Amino acid sequence: MALQANPRVDAVQAPPIPEAWSWLEGIVLPPDRPLLDVCQAVPADPPPQDLRRHVADRALDPATARYTEIFGMPALRQALAGDIAGIYGGDVAAQDCFIMAGCNQAFFNAMIALAGTGDEVILPAPWYFNHQMTLQMLGVKVVPLPFRADRSGVPDPEDLRPLVSERTRAIVMVSPNNPTGAVYPPEVIDAVFDIARDAGCALVLDETYRDFLAPGVVPHHLFARRDWRDTLVHLYSFSKVYCLTGYRVGAAVGGPLFRDALEKVTDCVQICAPRLGQEAALYGIGHLDGWRRNNAAVMAGRAEALQRAFTRNDLAYSLVSAGAYFAYVRHPFQGVPATQVARRLAQEFGLLALPGSWFGPGQEDYLRFAFANLDSEAMPAIAARLVESQDGA
Repeated sequence: MALQANPRVDAVQAPPIPEAWSWLEGIVLPPDRPLLDVCQAVPADPPPQDLRRHVADRALDPATARYTEIFGMPALRQALAGDIAGIYGGDVAAQDCFIMAGCNQAFFNAMIALAGTGDEVILPAPWYFNHQMTLQMLGVKVVPLPFRADRSGVPDPEDLRPLVSERTRAIVMVSPNNPTGAVYPPEVIDAVFDIARDAGCALVLDETYRDFLAPGVVPHHLFARRDWRDTLVHLYSFSKVYCLTGYRVGAAVGGPLFRDALEKVTDCVQICAPRLGQEAALYGIGHLDGWRRNNAAVMAGRAEALQRAFTRNDLAYSLVSAGAYFAYVRHPFQGVPATQVARRLAQEFGLLALPGSWFGPGQEDYLRFAFANLDSEAMPAIAARLVESQDGA
């Protein structure tokens, strides 16, 4: 008798990125039309050379081959607390910071710590597909918060209130958002916090892309609240800002009750985050502030270039929202499934984007572009290929 997989895992969609790349198998693009990859959010540039040298040097120390504490190196936890306080203000200590093996792992561990079979978690649609996949595997019911294209992808807290039930264990928000790029105003985040607090559930706020906000912008003021530790779980990634996706290092931030549950989960799932990834993150916080600001400026320039490209009068695709790494685009082919539109763009026009339908219900009219993968000079080519695709569809 053959082995059987966990039926919950069997029911989850396959990893979407490999499926998108499979559309190009056997496709030969002409030399004068190279692939424009806006599929996966991967930094186009390598980590800074000084950071790579530092990691190579640290790898010579045998201690870096050993485990760290479950929640990471004390020096990194302290540095992250200082970094958060410098950006948000408020009261954040090293004991509130928990280093994880990437932000995906932080979310997975947090959900195990917060919710169980039959519980509910509210996700704003469109959502980051790994969030939904995680909850399905755990037997946690996903409650969609409807998409508000009329608000450029920013949720309306009033839409959220009727969705909260006695089974709600967490409300998830992602800002800047993946997949839409929308940046949620502080007053919206504050209102969602109040709803979560009143319901006795967690606000899980994924801020993986917060380093790409405009200089001086304070994403929210939750860390200044005396009671933030009773409700807020903040998730963060070092991967994008320092171009460390393969190093697998991220973080969760929360209060004592969350910490005690998370420690048990983390010890079973990962024991600790990779030591060299932690060394890289610590070096980044301590030495690369200027590089981080420049990286954010480069990404802002790419966003502006994409927005300019979408001002073409002959372009029937419309830009719903854009920010940080992502743009959410409405395609003009009403009634045509988003996957069909995206596959055709890849195979016929060498533009690899993801269909909105992979990010939740009601998204067949949309595509996600991870525009940060490309230089600003490539943005007009994106618009040009979209214009070409409008004929003969």
